[in-house]
Amino acid sequence: MNKKIVLIILIFSISCTKDQEEVFNNQNNTSAKVIGYFPTWRFGLSDDIEYCKLTHLNLAFANPDSEGNLIMPDISKIVNDAKSDNPNIQICISIGGGVLNSEQALNWSNLIDNSENRPKIVNKILEYVLSNNLDGVDVDLEWQYVTSGYSDFIIELNNALDQHSKIITAALPAKTLYSNLNNNALNIFDFINIMAYDFTGPWNPTAPGQHSSYNHAIESIDFWKNSIGITSEKLILGVPFYGYDFVNSDTVNAFTFSSMVELSNANADIDNVGTKFYNGRSTIRSKVQLASNEVNGIMIWELGQDSFSEYSLLKTIHKEYDKLEIKTTELCID
Repeated sequence: MNKKIVLIILIFSISCTKDQEEVFNNQNNTSAKVIGYFPTWRFGLSDDIEYCKLTHLNLAFANPDSEGNLIMPDISKIVNDAKSDNPNIQICISIGGGVLNSEQALNWSNLIDNSENRPKIVNKILEYVLSNNLDGVDVDLEWQYVTSGYSDFIIELNNALDQHSKIITAALPAKTLYSNLNNNALNIFDFINIMAYDFTGPWNPTAPGQHSSYNHAIESIDFWKNSIGITSEKLILGVPFYGYDFVNSDTVNAFTFSSMVELSNANADIDNVGTKFYNGRSTIRSKVQLASNEVNGIMIWELGQDSFSEYSLLKTIHKEYDKLEIKTTELCID
């Protein structure tokens, strides 16, 4: 082939690739998701949550009985509160959780690992979503609970949800792809919430320090984008509203961001007080900036741990996106 033609083709190819990257960057820099998990044990704080600052709300966690019926406290007040504050918010039921009791774990395994049982749990989840007028399902089965039938379950659940235009998302570890999560199932998720935290904690008391640093966020995004190959549009960066106190070589206690602010307002803008490590407002701002360039939003675990004051981390996220001229909800900018 003529060298001149080859050069023209090469330039055209590079130009097209660059244009495609710029298209994503432009899209990513005009809007972002802000996803908050709200666990059942915090439901009493619903009146304090600024739902107007969230694009998505995940109600956590529902788990099935042996027949597939989802066990969950009444969510009607939460749904009404959220929709009243923010009519456009998308609300999902989050199933599973990082820690299950033996009965819950056994129920999940029996229901999703046996092909004859999967329609039962899929239908029960779909019924729950439709009867509560929810927007979809967030799957938060983790580690040993991601059993052999997990991928088939995801595929079958998505097929059922898709018939009603409902979304399916997942919370996945910072730097691990489960062996029981195949590509067919992985590519089904509308987006993935990266749990970019818990790099250390109570299970590792002799390793005190940050469990969710800025560098951890970079590493987590790099893993899912470059090692696994998930597109930026499908990735959401998780941030913690909690920290760990490495009391001694045997004891590590979790604490909330709000408890640090209660001790001193000055704690809102730092990440470390003595043996306590967490994310203050400055680090959260930096992670929002990182997310605005690399992924499609921020995920929060969890909303009830925030300081419901001027030092709120949710306010910090909202204001930072507004400062960057990136659309989230376009509501309650204060």
